[in-house]
Amino acid sequence: MTGRVPEGRMARSGRLGRLAAGQAVRTVGTRLSMIGRTEEARQVLAERATLQTAQQIVTVLGGMKGAAMKLGQMLSVLDVDLFPESHRELFRTKLGELRDRAPTVPFAVMRRVIEDDLGPLGRVFADFDETPIAAASIGQVYRARLRDGRAVAVKAQYPGVDKAIDADMRNLELLTKLWRSALPSAGDSAVLDEISRTIGQELDYPREARIQHRVAMRYRDHPFITVPDSVEEHCTRHVLVTELIEGKSFQHVQALPAAERDRIGELIYRFYISSLFRDSEFCGDPHPGNILLADDGRLAFVDFGLYKRMDPVHVDFERAGLRAACEHRAQDLYEAWAGRGIIDSNADLTAQECLEYVWAAAGWHLLDEHITITPEVATAAVAFAVDPRAAEFRGMHHQLLPPEHVFSRRADLFTFATLGQLHTTNNWHQLAREWLYHEPSATEIGQAIERSRGGRRPDA
Repeated sequence: MTGRVPEGRMARSGRLGRLAAGQAVRTVGTRLSMIGRTEEARQVLAERATLQTAQQIVTVLGGMKGAAMKLGQMLSVLDVDLFPESHRELFRTKLGELRDRAPTVPFAVMRRVIEDDLGPLGRVFADFDETPIAAASIGQVYRARLRDGRAVAVKAQYPGVDKAIDADMRNLELLTKLWRSALPSAGDSAVLDEISRTIGQELDYPREARIQHRVAMRYRDHPFITVPDSVEEHCTRHVLVTELIEGKSFQHVQALPAAERDRIGELIYRFYISSLFRDSEFCGDPHPGNILLADDGRLAFVDFGLYKRMDPVHVDFERAGLRAACEHRAQDLYEAWAGRGIIDSNADLTAQECLEYVWAAAGWHLLDEHITITPEVATAAVAFAVDPRAAEFRGMHHQLLPPEHVFSRRADLFTFATLGQLHTTNNWHQLAREWLYHEPSATEIGQAIERSRGGRRPDA
Protein backbone atom coordinates (compact mmCIF):
# COMPACT_ATOMS: atom_id res chain seq x y z
CA MET A 1 0.00 0.00 0.00
CA THR A 2 1.04 3.60 -0.51
CA GLY A 3 -0.17 4.45 2.97
CA ARG A 4 -2.97 6.68 1.78
CA VAL A 5 -6.51 5.58 2.63
CA PRO A 6 -8.89 6.79 -0.11
CA GLU A 7 -11.02 9.44 1.57
CA GLY A 8 -13.36 11.02 -0.98
CA ARG A 9 -16.86 9.75 -1.60
CA MET A 10 -16.32 9.50 -5.37
CA ALA A 11 -13.06 7.60 -5.04
CA ARG A 12 -14.53 5.14 -2.55
CA SER A 13 -17.83 4.72 -4.41
CA GLY A 14 -15.90 4.05 -7.61
CA ARG A 15 -13.97 1.22 -5.97
CA LEU A 16 -17.11 -0.26 -4.43
CA GLY A 17 -19.00 -0.03 -7.71
CA ARG A 18 -16.24 -1.72 -9.67
CA LEU A 19 -15.97 -4.43 -7.03
CA ALA A 20 -19.71 -5.21 -7.05
CA ALA A 21 -19.84 -5.20 -10.85
CA GLY A 22 -16.75 -7.38 -11.02
CA GLN A 23 -18.34 -10.04 -8.86
CA ALA A 24 -21.40 -10.19 -11.12
CA VAL A 25 -19.32 -10.47 -14.31
CA ARG A 26 -17.00 -13.06 -12.81
CA THR A 27 -19.92 -15.19 -11.63
CA VAL A 28 -21.49 -15.25 -15.10
CA GLY A 29 -18.14 -15.88 -16.77
CA THR A 30 -17.34 -18.78 -14.47
CA ARG A 31 -20.73 -20.39 -15.12
CA LEU A 32 -20.23 -20.11 -18.89
CA SER A 33 -16.75 -21.58 -18.68
CA MET A 34 -18.16 -24.64 -16.87
CA ILE A 35 -20.16 -25.74 -19.92
CA GLY A 36 -18.76 -28.91 -21.43
CA ARG A 37 -15.96 -29.30 -18.90
CA THR A 38 -15.07 -32.47 -17.02
CA GLU A 39 -15.87 -32.60 -13.32
CA GLU A 40 -12.19 -32.24 -12.45
CA ALA A 41 -11.83 -29.20 -14.69
CA ARG A 42 -14.95 -27.63 -13.20
CA GLN A 43 -13.50 -28.07 -9.71
CA VAL A 44 -10.27 -26.34 -10.72
CA LEU A 45 -12.15 -23.45 -12.35
CA ALA A 46 -14.46 -23.06 -9.37
CA GLU A 47 -11.52 -22.97 -6.97
CA ARG A 48 -9.71 -20.42 -9.13
CA ALA A 49 -12.82 -18.20 -9.31
CA THR A 50 -13.29 -18.45 -5.56
CA LEU A 51 -9.73 -17.35 -4.85
CA GLN A 52 -9.85 -14.55 -7.44
CA THR A 53 -13.05 -13.14 -6.01
CA ALA A 54 -11.87 -13.39 -2.42
CA GLN A 55 -8.50 -11.85 -3.27
CA GLN A 56 -10.17 -8.91 -5.01
CA ILE A 57 -12.42 -8.30 -2.00
CA VAL A 58 -9.44 -8.49 0.38
CA THR A 59 -7.40 -6.10 -1.78
CA VAL A 60 -10.15 -3.54 -2.39
CA LEU A 61 -11.90 -3.50 0.98
CA GLY A 62 -8.65 -3.98 2.90
CA GLY A 63 -7.12 -1.00 1.11
CA MET A 64 -10.19 1.14 1.73
CA LYS A 65 -10.33 0.43 5.50
CA GLY A 66 -13.27 1.97 7.40
CA ALA A 67 -16.81 0.63 7.07
CA ALA A 68 -15.97 -1.03 3.75
CA MET A 69 -13.35 -3.24 5.38
CA LYS A 70 -15.74 -3.95 8.26
CA LEU A 71 -18.15 -5.39 5.68
CA GLY A 72 -15.47 -7.78 4.46
CA GLN A 73 -14.76 -8.92 8.01
CA MET A 74 -18.47 -9.65 8.46
CA LEU A 75 -18.59 -11.68 5.24
CA SER A 76 -15.62 -13.76 6.40
CA VAL A 77 -17.75 -15.48 9.05
CA LEU A 78 -20.79 -16.13 6.86
CA ASP A 79 -21.61 -18.96 4.47
CA VAL A 80 -22.10 -16.64 1.51
CA ASP A 81 -23.65 -18.17 -1.59
CA LEU A 82 -21.40 -16.62 -4.23
CA PHE A 83 -19.91 -20.09 -4.69
CA PRO A 84 -20.81 -23.76 -4.55
CA GLU A 85 -20.94 -25.13 -1.01
CA SER A 86 -17.73 -27.08 -1.57
CA HIS A 87 -15.74 -23.84 -2.04
CA ARG A 88 -17.26 -21.62 0.63
CA GLU A 89 -14.73 -22.58 3.29
CA LEU A 90 -11.95 -21.55 0.89
CA PHE A 91 -13.67 -18.18 0.41
CA ARG A 92 -14.09 -17.62 4.15
CA THR A 93 -10.46 -18.54 4.81
CA LYS A 94 -9.23 -16.02 2.26
CA LEU A 95 -11.49 -13.26 3.59
CA GLY A 96 -10.17 -14.08 7.05
CA GLU A 97 -7.09 -12.11 5.98
CA LEU A 98 -9.15 -8.97 6.58
CA ARG A 99 -9.09 -9.93 10.27
CA ASP A 100 -5.58 -11.36 10.51
CA ARG A 101 -3.45 -10.16 7.58
CA ALA A 102 -5.16 -7.15 6.03
CA PRO A 103 -3.12 -4.90 3.69
CA THR A 104 -0.88 -2.74 5.87
CA VAL A 105 0.13 0.91 5.77
CA PRO A 106 3.92 1.54 5.76
CA PHE A 107 5.46 2.16 9.16
CA ALA A 108 6.86 5.53 8.12
CA VAL A 109 3.30 6.78 7.67
CA MET A 110 2.03 5.28 10.92
CA ARG A 111 5.07 6.51 12.86
CA ARG A 112 4.09 10.09 12.05
CA VAL A 113 0.64 9.44 13.52
CA ILE A 114 2.11 8.05 16.74
CA GLU A 115 4.74 10.74 17.17
CA ASP A 116 2.30 13.56 16.40
CA ASP A 117 0.35 12.45 19.48
CA LEU A 118 3.03 11.03 21.83
CA GLY A 119 6.22 12.71 20.72
CA PRO A 120 9.41 10.82 19.69
CA LEU A 121 9.04 7.05 20.08
CA GLY A 122 12.10 6.85 22.32
CA ARG A 123 10.48 9.13 24.87
CA VAL A 124 7.70 6.59 25.62
CA PHE A 125 8.95 3.24 24.32
CA ALA A 126 12.13 1.30 25.07
CA ASP A 127 11.50 -0.95 22.05
CA PHE A 128 9.09 -0.68 19.15
CA ASP A 129 8.61 -3.41 16.52
CA GLU A 130 7.93 -1.76 13.16
CA THR A 131 6.12 -4.84 11.80
CA PRO A 132 2.38 -4.65 12.58
CA ILE A 133 0.84 -7.60 14.40
CA ALA A 134 -2.67 -6.69 13.20
CA ALA A 135 -4.30 -4.40 10.64
CA ALA A 136 -7.89 -3.56 11.45
CA SER A 137 -10.55 -1.38 9.81
CA ILE A 138 -9.63 1.76 11.77
CA GLY A 139 -6.00 1.33 12.75
CA GLN A 140 -2.87 -0.78 12.77
CA VAL A 141 -1.45 -2.56 15.84
CA TYR A 142 2.20 -2.86 16.85
CA ARG A 143 4.14 -4.66 19.57
CA ALA A 144 6.23 -2.42 21.83
CA ARG A 145 7.77 -2.16 25.31
CA LEU A 146 7.34 0.89 27.51
CA ARG A 147 10.30 2.46 29.23
CA ASP A 148 9.05 0.97 32.51
CA GLY A 149 9.39 -2.51 30.99
CA ARG A 150 5.74 -3.33 30.31
CA ALA A 151 4.96 -5.13 27.03
CA VAL A 152 2.17 -3.29 25.21
CA ALA A 153 0.11 -3.25 22.03
CA VAL A 154 -0.01 0.10 20.25
CA LYS A 155 -2.95 0.81 17.93
CA ALA A 156 -2.62 3.85 15.68
CA GLN A 157 -5.34 5.22 13.40
CA TYR A 158 -4.81 5.32 9.67
CA PRO A 159 -4.35 8.87 8.36
CA GLY A 160 -7.58 10.04 6.76
CA VAL A 161 -9.69 7.15 8.06
CA ASP A 162 -12.19 9.60 9.61
CA LYS A 163 -12.93 11.06 6.17
CA ALA A 164 -13.09 7.57 4.68
CA ILE A 165 -15.74 6.56 7.22
CA ASP A 166 -17.73 9.70 6.45
CA ALA A 167 -17.61 8.80 2.75
CA ASP A 168 -18.75 5.25 3.50
CA MET A 169 -21.73 6.58 5.43
CA ARG A 170 -22.77 8.46 2.30
CA ASN A 171 -22.05 5.39 0.15
CA LEU A 172 -24.43 3.14 2.07
CA GLU A 173 -26.34 2.22 -1.07
CA LEU A 174 -23.20 0.84 -2.75
CA LEU A 175 -22.16 -1.02 0.40
CA THR A 176 -25.63 -2.55 0.50
CA LYS A 177 -25.29 -3.60 -3.16
CA LEU A 178 -22.02 -5.39 -2.39
CA TRP A 179 -23.58 -6.96 0.73
CA ARG A 180 -26.47 -8.29 -1.36
CA SER A 181 -24.15 -9.64 -4.06
CA ALA A 182 -22.53 -11.85 -1.41
CA LEU A 183 -25.66 -12.65 0.60
CA PRO A 184 -28.66 -12.26 -1.77
CA SER A 185 -31.17 -13.19 0.93
CA ALA A 186 -30.15 -10.11 2.90
CA GLY A 187 -32.42 -7.56 1.29
CA ASP A 188 -32.63 -5.19 4.25
CA SER A 189 -29.87 -2.60 4.81
CA ALA A 190 -30.63 -2.10 8.52
CA VAL A 191 -27.48 -3.91 9.64
CA LEU A 192 -25.24 -1.88 7.33
CA ASP A 193 -27.06 1.31 8.23
CA GLU A 194 -26.35 0.60 11.89
CA ILE A 195 -22.66 -0.08 11.15
CA SER A 196 -22.30 3.17 9.25
CA ARG A 197 -23.88 5.12 12.10
CA THR A 198 -21.82 3.56 14.86
CA ILE A 199 -18.42 2.83 13.31
CA GLY A 200 -17.46 6.46 13.89
CA GLN A 201 -17.35 5.65 17.61
CA GLU A 202 -14.28 3.53 16.94
CA LEU A 203 -12.38 6.71 16.17
CA ASP A 204 -12.74 7.86 19.79
CA TYR A 205 -9.68 6.20 21.31
CA PRO A 206 -9.90 8.01 24.69
CA ARG A 207 -13.44 6.65 25.07
CA GLU A 208 -12.25 3.16 24.13
CA ALA A 209 -9.39 3.38 26.64
CA ARG A 210 -11.79 4.25 29.47
CA ILE A 211 -14.17 1.44 28.54
CA GLN A 212 -11.40 -1.12 28.15
CA HIS A 213 -10.01 -0.22 31.59
CA ARG A 214 -13.45 -0.71 33.16
CA VAL A 215 -13.99 -4.06 31.46
CA ALA A 216 -10.46 -5.22 32.26
CA MET A 217 -11.10 -4.50 35.95
CA ARG A 218 -14.33 -6.53 35.77
CA TYR A 219 -12.48 -9.57 34.40
CA ARG A 220 -9.20 -9.16 36.29
CA ASP A 221 -9.81 -12.16 38.59
CA HIS A 222 -11.88 -14.21 36.16
CA PRO A 223 -10.74 -17.85 36.01
CA PHE A 224 -11.28 -18.30 32.25
CA ILE A 225 -11.46 -14.89 30.55
CA THR A 226 -9.00 -11.99 30.40
CA VAL A 227 -9.17 -8.49 28.95
CA PRO A 228 -5.96 -6.45 28.52
CA ASP A 229 -6.02 -3.18 30.42
CA SER A 230 -5.46 0.13 28.68
CA VAL A 231 -2.50 2.33 29.58
CA GLU A 232 -4.56 5.48 29.77
CA GLU A 233 -1.67 7.92 30.28
CA HIS A 234 -0.45 7.03 26.77
CA CYS A 235 -3.85 6.91 25.04
CA THR A 236 -4.63 9.86 22.81
CA ARG A 237 -7.01 10.82 20.03
CA HIS A 238 -5.15 8.71 17.45
CA VAL A 239 -3.16 6.23 19.56
CA LEU A 240 -4.40 3.50 21.91
CA VAL A 241 -1.88 1.70 24.15
CA THR A 242 -2.94 -1.46 26.00
CA GLU A 243 -1.36 -4.41 27.75
CA LEU A 244 -0.03 -6.98 25.28
CA ILE A 245 -1.65 -10.41 25.26
CA GLU A 246 0.68 -13.20 24.21
CA GLY A 247 -1.24 -16.10 22.76
CA LYS A 248 -2.62 -18.05 19.82
CA SER A 249 -4.95 -16.73 17.12
CA PHE A 250 -8.50 -17.84 16.44
CA GLN A 251 -7.18 -19.86 13.51
CA HIS A 252 -5.22 -21.97 16.00
CA VAL A 253 -8.35 -22.40 18.12
CA GLN A 254 -10.24 -23.71 15.08
CA ALA A 255 -7.80 -26.63 14.84
CA LEU A 256 -8.18 -27.71 18.48
CA PRO A 257 -10.02 -30.93 19.47
CA ALA A 258 -13.82 -30.72 19.64
CA ALA A 259 -13.99 -30.75 23.45
CA GLU A 260 -11.67 -27.74 23.70
CA ARG A 261 -13.57 -25.88 20.97
CA ASP A 262 -16.80 -26.54 22.89
CA ARG A 263 -15.24 -25.13 26.06
CA ILE A 264 -14.05 -22.02 24.24
CA GLY A 265 -17.44 -21.67 22.55
CA GLU A 266 -19.10 -21.42 25.96
CA LEU A 267 -16.68 -18.69 27.01
CA ILE A 268 -17.36 -16.73 23.84
CA TYR A 269 -21.10 -17.01 24.52
CA ARG A 270 -20.67 -15.82 28.09
CA PHE A 271 -18.54 -12.83 27.10
CA TYR A 272 -20.55 -11.57 24.13
CA ILE A 273 -24.11 -12.66 25.01
CA SER A 274 -24.47 -13.11 28.75
CA SER A 275 -22.73 -9.79 29.49
CA LEU A 276 -25.63 -7.84 27.98
CA PHE A 277 -28.12 -9.35 30.40
CA ARG A 278 -25.69 -9.39 33.34
CA ASP A 279 -24.09 -5.95 33.03
CA SER A 280 -26.37 -4.12 30.54
CA GLU A 281 -23.17 -3.75 28.51
CA PHE A 282 -21.84 -5.70 25.57
CA CYS A 283 -19.22 -5.67 22.84
CA GLY A 284 -20.86 -4.79 19.55
CA ASP A 285 -18.10 -6.15 17.30
CA PRO A 286 -17.77 -9.90 17.87
CA HIS A 287 -15.56 -11.55 15.28
CA PRO A 288 -12.64 -14.01 15.27
CA GLY A 289 -9.99 -11.30 14.94
CA ASN A 290 -10.88 -10.04 18.41
CA ILE A 291 -10.39 -13.38 20.19
CA LEU A 292 -7.07 -14.91 21.34
CA LEU A 293 -6.16 -17.96 23.37
CA ALA A 294 -3.75 -16.45 25.89
CA ASP A 295 -0.60 -18.31 26.91
CA ASP A 296 -1.97 -18.65 30.45
CA GLY A 297 -4.90 -20.69 29.09
CA ARG A 298 -7.55 -17.99 29.45
CA LEU A 299 -9.53 -16.65 26.51
CA ALA A 300 -8.63 -13.04 25.73
CA PHE A 301 -10.95 -10.48 24.14
CA VAL A 302 -9.66 -7.29 22.54
CA ASP A 303 -11.04 -4.24 20.69
CA PHE A 304 -13.64 -2.22 22.57
CA GLY A 305 -14.30 0.55 20.06
CA LEU A 306 -17.90 -0.59 19.62
CA TYR A 307 -18.60 -1.47 23.23
CA LYS A 308 -22.12 -0.38 24.12
CA ARG A 309 -24.14 0.30 27.23
CA MET A 310 -27.86 -0.42 27.02
CA ASP A 311 -30.59 0.99 29.25
CA PRO A 312 -31.65 -1.82 31.64
CA VAL A 313 -35.25 -1.11 30.62
CA HIS A 314 -34.41 -2.13 27.05
CA VAL A 315 -32.45 -5.15 28.27
CA ASP A 316 -35.47 -6.30 30.27
CA PHE A 317 -37.67 -5.80 27.23
CA GLU A 318 -35.43 -8.10 25.17
CA ARG A 319 -35.34 -10.66 27.96
CA ALA A 320 -39.14 -10.60 28.30
CA GLY A 321 -39.60 -11.07 24.55
CA LEU A 322 -37.26 -14.05 24.45
CA ARG A 323 -38.98 -15.58 27.48
CA ALA A 324 -42.35 -15.19 25.78
CA ALA A 325 -40.96 -16.91 22.67
CA CYS A 326 -39.32 -19.64 24.75
CA GLU A 327 -42.65 -20.37 26.45
CA HIS A 328 -44.57 -20.11 23.14
CA ARG A 329 -46.64 -17.20 24.41
CA ALA A 330 -47.19 -15.82 20.92
CA GLN A 331 -49.89 -13.34 21.86
CA ASP A 332 -47.80 -11.82 24.66
CA LEU A 333 -44.88 -11.38 22.25
CA TYR A 334 -47.15 -9.84 19.62
CA GLU A 335 -48.71 -7.37 22.05
CA ALA A 336 -45.31 -6.35 23.47
CA TRP A 337 -43.93 -5.69 19.99
CA ALA A 338 -47.03 -3.80 18.90
CA GLY A 339 -46.93 -1.71 22.07
CA ARG A 340 -43.29 -0.82 21.41
CA GLY A 341 -43.97 0.03 17.75
CA ILE A 342 -41.76 -2.76 16.45
CA ILE A 343 -44.69 -4.06 14.41
CA ASP A 344 -47.83 -2.36 13.15
CA SER A 345 -50.85 -3.89 14.85
CA ASN A 346 -52.93 -2.89 11.82
CA ALA A 347 -50.71 -4.85 9.42
CA ASP A 348 -51.55 -8.29 8.10
CA LEU A 349 -49.33 -10.05 10.62
CA THR A 350 -50.25 -12.76 13.11
CA ALA A 351 -48.91 -13.50 16.58
CA GLN A 352 -47.78 -16.90 15.33
CA GLU A 353 -45.64 -15.28 12.60
CA CYS A 354 -43.89 -13.15 15.23
CA LEU A 355 -43.21 -16.23 17.33
CA GLU A 356 -41.86 -18.23 14.40
CA TYR A 357 -39.64 -15.35 13.36
CA VAL A 358 -38.02 -15.14 16.81
CA TRP A 359 -37.43 -18.89 16.82
CA ALA A 360 -35.83 -18.72 13.37
CA ALA A 361 -33.49 -15.86 14.28
CA ALA A 362 -32.81 -16.60 17.97
CA GLY A 363 -33.91 -20.19 18.50
CA TRP A 364 -30.41 -21.25 19.54
CA HIS A 365 -31.06 -19.55 22.89
CA LEU A 366 -34.45 -21.22 23.25
CA LEU A 367 -34.16 -24.86 22.15
CA ASP A 368 -33.34 -27.11 25.10
CA GLU A 369 -31.00 -29.54 23.37
CA HIS A 370 -27.42 -29.70 22.14
CA ILE A 371 -26.85 -27.77 18.91
CA THR A 372 -23.72 -27.75 16.77
CA ILE A 373 -23.29 -24.32 15.19
CA THR A 374 -21.83 -24.33 11.68
CA PRO A 375 -21.27 -21.47 9.20
CA GLU A 376 -24.30 -22.66 7.24
CA VAL A 377 -26.58 -22.62 10.30
CA ALA A 378 -25.28 -19.22 11.40
CA THR A 379 -25.73 -17.65 7.98
CA ALA A 380 -29.31 -18.88 7.80
CA ALA A 381 -30.04 -17.11 11.10
CA VAL A 382 -28.43 -13.88 9.85
CA ALA A 383 -30.46 -14.05 6.64
CA PHE A 384 -33.72 -14.56 8.53
CA ALA A 385 -32.96 -11.70 10.90
CA VAL A 386 -31.80 -9.08 8.40
CA ASP A 387 -34.36 -9.99 5.75
CA PRO A 388 -37.58 -11.07 7.43
CA ARG A 389 -39.33 -10.43 4.12
CA ALA A 390 -37.91 -13.65 2.73
CA ALA A 391 -39.91 -16.86 2.45
CA GLU A 392 -42.30 -17.60 5.30
CA PHE A 393 -41.45 -14.34 7.11
CA ARG A 394 -42.71 -12.05 4.38
CA GLY A 395 -45.23 -10.56 6.78
CA MET A 396 -42.43 -9.24 8.99
CA HIS A 397 -41.53 -6.52 6.50
CA HIS A 398 -43.38 -4.11 8.80
CA GLN A 399 -40.84 -4.71 11.57
CA LEU A 400 -39.33 -1.43 12.80
CA LEU A 401 -36.67 -2.32 15.33
CA PRO A 402 -35.74 0.60 17.64
CA PRO A 403 -32.08 1.70 17.29
CA GLU A 404 -31.17 0.50 20.77
CA HIS A 405 -32.08 -3.05 19.77
CA VAL A 406 -30.50 -3.08 16.29
CA PHE A 407 -27.02 -3.06 17.80
CA SER A 408 -27.69 -5.83 20.30
CA ARG A 409 -29.32 -7.91 17.53
CA ARG A 410 -26.20 -7.53 15.41
CA ALA A 411 -23.96 -8.55 18.34
CA ASP A 412 -26.10 -11.64 18.89
CA LEU A 413 -26.06 -12.67 15.23
CA PHE A 414 -22.34 -12.21 14.73
CA THR A 415 -21.52 -14.01 17.95
CA PHE A 416 -23.52 -16.86 16.47
CA ALA A 417 -21.56 -16.54 13.22
CA THR A 418 -18.24 -16.53 15.09
CA LEU A 419 -19.22 -19.68 16.98
CA GLY A 420 -20.08 -21.22 13.62
CA GLN A 421 -16.43 -20.88 12.63
CA LEU A 422 -15.58 -23.23 15.52
CA HIS A 423 -18.24 -25.85 14.68
CA THR A 424 -18.86 -25.81 18.42
CA THR A 425 -21.55 -27.77 20.28
CA ASN A 426 -23.44 -26.92 23.46
CA ASN A 427 -26.88 -26.75 24.98
CA TRP A 428 -27.00 -22.99 24.50
CA HIS A 429 -30.42 -22.80 26.13
CA GLN A 430 -28.96 -24.07 29.40
CA LEU A 431 -26.47 -21.18 29.26
CA ALA A 432 -29.26 -18.76 28.38
CA ARG A 433 -31.38 -19.81 31.35
CA GLU A 434 -28.87 -18.07 33.61
CA TRP A 435 -29.92 -14.68 32.17
CA LEU A 436 -33.41 -15.61 30.97
CA TYR A 437 -34.61 -16.99 34.30
CA HIS A 438 -31.76 -16.07 36.71
CA GLU A 439 -31.09 -19.76 37.38
CA PRO A 440 -27.84 -21.19 38.79
CA SER A 441 -25.37 -22.39 36.21
CA ALA A 442 -25.71 -25.95 34.95
CA THR A 443 -22.15 -26.15 33.51
CA GLU A 444 -18.78 -26.75 35.15
CA ILE A 445 -17.49 -23.47 33.72
CA GLY A 446 -20.43 -21.49 35.05
CA GLN A 447 -20.18 -23.11 38.47
CA ALA A 448 -16.47 -22.32 38.64
CA ILE A 449 -17.26 -18.68 37.79
CA GLU A 450 -19.86 -18.63 40.56
CA ARG A 451 -17.30 -19.95 43.05
CA SER A 452 -14.78 -17.32 41.95
CA ARG A 453 -17.41 -14.66 42.66
CA GLY A 454 -18.10 -15.95 46.12
CA GLY A 455 -21.16 -18.00 45.17
CA ARG A 456 -22.87 -15.29 43.11
CA ARG A 457 -24.44 -16.41 39.83
CA PRO A 458 -22.68 -15.36 36.59
CA ASP A 459 -25.55 -12.94 35.92
CA ALA A 460 -25.44 -11.45 39.40
